[in-house]
Amino acid sequence: MVLGACYIFILAPLQAQTVSWPQFRGINSSGVANENEEPPVKFGSEELKLWNIPLSKGCSSPCIWDNRIFLTGFDKDSSLFHMYCINRNNGSILWEKKLQADEIESVHRVSYPANATPVTDGERVIFYLSSYGLLCFDLNGEIEWEMEMPIPESRHGMGTSPAIAGDLLILNCFGHKNDPCLLAIDKYSGEIVWKNSWSFEEGDWADSYSTPVVHEDQVIIYRSADVSAYDIHSGEQQWRFQTGMGDAVCTPVIGDDLLFVTVFSTMGNQTIRAQFPDFEALASERDRNQDNLIDKEELTGFEFLTYPEKGIEVSGVVQAVNWFGFYDQNGNEYIDSTEWTAILEMCEASYLKQGIKALRTDGEGDITLSGFAWSERDQVPHVTSPLFYRDRVYMIKSGGILSCFQAEDGALLYSDRIGAAGAYFASPIAANGKIYFTSRNGIITVVEDGEKLNILAKNDLDEIISATPAIVDNKIYVRTDTNLYAFGLQ
Repeated sequence: MVLGACYIFILAPLQAQTVSWPQFRGINSSGVANENEEPPVKFGSEELKLWNIPLSKGCSSPCIWDNRIFLTGFDKDSSLFHMYCINRNNGSILWEKKLQADEIESVHRVSYPANATPVTDGERVIFYLSSYGLLCFDLNGEIEWEMEMPIPESRHGMGTSPAIAGDLLILNCFGHKNDPCLLAIDKYSGEIVWKNSWSFEEGDWADSYSTPVVHEDQVIIYRSADVSAYDIHSGEQQWRFQTGMGDAVCTPVIGDDLLFVTVFSTMGNQTIRAQFPDFEALASERDRNQDNLIDKEELTGFEFLTYPEKGIEVSGVVQAVNWFGFYDQNGNEYIDSTEWTAILEMCEASYLKQGIKALRTDGEGDITLSGFAWSERDQVPHVTSPLFYRDRVYMIKSGGILSCFQAEDGALLYSDRIGAAGAYFASPIAANGKIYFTSRNGIITVVEDGEKLNILAKNDLDEIISATPAIVDNKIYVRTDTNLYAFGLQ
């Protein structure tokens, strides 16, 4: 490992009153800015832009404390990781660290090895680079401690971010096939305080891209197959809600003593199910010898998109013949009506399990039945986290489909398109009675909080955006694929 530094400046002491967005999605990953914040509604390259600075690529979001912004990036050509501290007032680099890892983690084709958002408590900032481990610096860029960690074995690369709870740094490692666990680390020394390991068995899903949230004395994490709460002092599991699903992507949010989580199934997704005909229709089109069986040659040419609402770049075309062995359950080299119907039934079963779910957080043990409050299966997003704001819950699905619910009972207030299609990886954020929805195509749509859809503005930055923006000091900070922008009044 090679660690270098440049642009190190000694800064003035922190002000007594600070502005902060201290981790992924702000305080406790809520996505909600302080009540007195009034960020701009209409902004862009020619409107209310205060500054922008080019950065190496990454999906981490701005982490802010007072006049410092912390971010990560990755330079593919040099295989260098960058850890930035940026002056929030003018966009200049205050200090920068560079790290060369011995091995680079494999990630999804639209992602980068620099995914995790840094976390700060106003005295230190901690970076998680899953290709290397954890690094803790003081706010002037002096290293305090570091913890090397094994390269995680995961499907798409680690997507979680660290969180600070009191004296502890909490890190979700349930996405590691090689060492699935939840870690609590002394933020001052880097020593492990407790570790809750999961006995991973062959065939289990190990996907978890979720960031831990804290509720009272519990750490709550969405991992594959369940949402679980752990005692913050001992790490012992307190309760679990079984989801029965594999992709644990979103970060839950808490409001009015309910926890809201979106549980998505690729095969249960309506857009997937719509592409699979019943066997009669399939045979009518493809059963050339009319033996009421489908062989590999006959299935060739049948293709589908796993996430058509995200666009071809993100989704990709799947040739069904490549999944032939999955469809051909008895291994006789043919698909019959029973086997095809079983696939359709599996999709339907997955659909019945998915949805946005509201859970009670005061239970013990298995709360799959007792902790369930309400759910809605349709239009559930794959990646983005829900937003609880002023007694309502919002979720945005790729394709630009926005759904709004009454938080208490799940009553659907509306579900409609906001006119900004494509994939959505950034999660919604809120301030001053307004919700900000950011598409990967670079359009930030601002919607008024309320029981009816009222679109206030569409701001097209004409750049790829995967990171969730941050709001502090009446300004919005947007990290695009290659730039960091600040928008607002001076």
